[in-house]
Amino acid sequence: MSYEKVTQFRSKLIIGTKQTLKAIKRGAVSEVFIADDADRRITQQVERLAQERSVPCHRVDSMQKLGAACGIDVGASAVAVKQ
Repeated sequence: MSYEKVTQFRSKLIIGTKQTLKAIKRGAVSEVFIADDADRRITQQVERLAQERSVPCHRVDSMQKLGAACGIDVGASAVAVKQ
C-alpha cells in the first residue's frame, strides 16, 4: 500500500534524508516514509523528529522500491510528502 501512496503523491515529494529533515523542521510535511533496509543511524533522526512534530511515519521494506515509487533510479532512505 505505501509504495502506491508514494506514487500518487509523486509531484509533492521531498526525497532524501537531509531534505526530509529540513522539511519536517519547517513544518512543510504531511507524512513520511522510511525504508527498513536503510542505515538505521540515518533514518532514526527522521523518525524521531517526525514523532516529535506529530507527523505520521510509515515504514516500507526497500530503499530501491521506495526510490522507484518516487520515480528515481536509485534507492531512497526517506521520503516526505509536502503539505
